[in-house]
Amino acid sequence: MSSKREFIGAIDQGTTSSRFLIFDNEGKLITFYQQELPQSQPKQGWIEHDPYDILETVTKCIDQTIHRFELMGYDIKDIKGIGVTNQRETAVAWNKKTGEPLRNTIVWSDIRTDEMVHSLKQRENADIVKKLSGLDITSYFTAVKYKWMLENDEQVKKAVKEDVACFGTVDSWLIFKLTGGTAHVTDVTNASRTLLMNLKTLAWEPALLDFFGIPEKLLPTLCSSSEIYGHMADGPLKGIPIAGCIGDQQAALLGQKCFDRGEAKCTFGTGAFMLFNTGTTPVESTHGLITTVAFQLGKDAYYALEGSMAVAGSSLRWLRDNLRLINSMEEVSELAEHVSDTGGVFFVTAFSGLFAPYWRDDARGTMIGLTTYTTKYHLARATLESMSFQSRAILESMNQDAGVPLKVLKVDGGVSNSDVAMQIQADILGIQVERPAMRETTALGTAIAAGLAVGVWKSVHDLDSVNVDDVSRFQPHLSEAQREERYDVWKKAVESSLHWKDDVEEL
Repeated sequence: MSSKREFIGAIDQGTTSSRFLIFDNEGKLITFYQQELPQSQPKQGWIEHDPYDILETVTKCIDQTIHRFELMGYDIKDIKGIGVTNQRETAVAWNKKTGEPLRNTIVWSDIRTDEMVHSLKQRENADIVKKLSGLDITSYFTAVKYKWMLENDEQVKKAVKEDVACFGTVDSWLIFKLTGGTAHVTDVTNASRTLLMNLKTLAWEPALLDFFGIPEKLLPTLCSSSEIYGHMADGPLKGIPIAGCIGDQQAALLGQKCFDRGEAKCTFGTGAFMLFNTGTTPVESTHGLITTVAFQLGKDAYYALEGSMAVAGSSLRWLRDNLRLINSMEEVSELAEHVSDTGGVFFVTAFSGLFAPYWRDDARGTMIGLTTYTTKYHLARATLESMSFQSRAILESMNQDAGVPLKVLKVDGGVSNSDVAMQIQADILGIQVERPAMRETTALGTAIAAGLAVGVWKSVHDLDSVNVDDVSRFQPHLSEAQREERYDVWKKAVESSLHWKDDVEEL
């Protein structure tokens, strides 16, 4: 590590907001700026962003953060590199000559491709997809979104015919625009979420491209998570290298310093994502998880088992915006503290189906056990518990696939700020839950990737002392019998949430 104080910038582009953060070479957060990202739902189940909104919120966050950075007395010249981390499976299409978007993005949680997914699963050779990519065919991943664009969007069809179309995930769009159109790239963590990359060769797989009907020429060049992809074309950071690129959940794994096999973290953001580092060998899941690239910082790629749930923090937003039960998402914890249990209420937050380990797109949100005794306090606590029960289902699958029970779960993300939520998490999981004092682990992870590429750090172990003070540790308080009894009822609640999509369509 350099003795001179140096800095790394981190673009953190998420589903509901964009941010730019600056860290020093000791991993300390210096300053940041955040802006909410507009989102549209033009039809039932459709979720979109305007690509220009993504770009403009990022550039505004950079400008505001740099302004604060300079007011603090620091010099832009000491920022040595920038990392990009992003919402992963969201699909973007643009014109490579003009740089104009061809349409709105299709966000990772969008389910317009459900019928297409069912059709693809019926194909005779559908088994090659999981075998080669590590992923199940679901509406979650990017290839089906690309396929939908190719088949349904006239602007995209025209651009493909004229050979000017570019496809990519949000990282690709941002790097293309920020480098002035000189780099159409992605890293292997984002590519491992597309259904199109071979997990072992770390290359676009011809058999998968053929299966989904995606021409390779539309796709970005595959890179590691830590190298120089290009330089900022303009703005206050003009000339500074973009040197880190990594999907947001893998970035959080890095930021939590889960560098070694057997370490795991769970990020509670809009959705929740648990990743378990399996080392340099991909482990095929037989219990409903997906296999993904964790990071590639040099020659070797590390892999992870991942379990994801579509709804976590977004369930709190639903209580606020749809039910008007609360005025702010922070209120949920205050309400939940008023009661010691949910009064028998169980809330399965399957607003757009259930992800791992269930993979049921016919499930719908179900609140069960309501009586005249039920209050808003019970509903608030049941909403927090729903995340923990889904985490428990994922953890059980991870323990079975990895063959080694997890002893400690590291947590981050907005919901992890709630002591009540994290205590419930420990109680239902039955293991210790650890929360770092500095919780911007996703941004820290991409800063680590960028810092390694530009020489701010020589190895990940230069960061061993980063963010180790004032860790909050939550120990389980429930007995094993209590925990299992409640989990058994949860499983019944999940059963009651199934088949709703099909049943409602028949009405």
